[in-house]
Amino acid sequence: MARYLDSKCRLCRREGTKLFLKGTRCGSPKCALAKRAIPPGMHTRPSGKASYYALQLREKQKAKRLYGMLERQFRRFFSVASKAKGATGTKLMELLERRLDNTLFKSLMALSRNQARQYTLHGFTFVNGKRVNIPSYLVKESDCVEIKAPEKIRKAMKLSIEAAAKERSVPAWIEADHDNLKYKIARMPAKSDMAVAINEQLIIELYSK
Repeated sequence: MARYLDSKCRLCRREGTKLFLKGTRCGSPKCALAKRAIPPGMHTRPSGKASYYALQLREKQKAKRLYGMLERQFRRFFSVASKAKGATGTKLMELLERRLDNTLFKSLMALSRNQARQYTLHGFTFVNGKRVNIPSYLVKESDCVEIKAPEKIRKAMKLSIEAAAKERSVPAWIEADHDNLKYKIARMPAKSDMAVAINEQLIIELYSK
């Protein structure tokens, strides 16, 4: 499985916004974007106004990097959204938010989506009592997700929850039971539930060319 292995802080600097890829570091003075709020590379100062295509591309790249996806998988999500009933942009954002690794992160049980993927790949996540080790698995309304891990991991997760709770809160569409390391999908996510603003219309226009 292909993965991005370079510095994650470079991605936040390139997109000009915090993507919360490094857990609690993103909210501390050590955050690379707080230190240098310019894109990485030698020639980082924009010489002129960005083209409309550049804006579309940057929005797509921001969404991909926020959810830790590469191009092939992201395009597949767009294809599913475009065939579903309703507005394509709204459906795309809903699908991205419903990813198992994202819900684990949003429930505060992981400091980052990358850590959430690790928990899932190691077989610690159970959806409605069944083990699910696919980070891109799409949860549904009323699904119950539980973490079943060795005691050492459970203690580490509870410490992570305390640290994460100082910086962010659980969204309204997730009902979390941190004491028992469980959470329930109360309803489908809406665009207003997203922590990072994404203009999905630009992504649709880019893929529709």
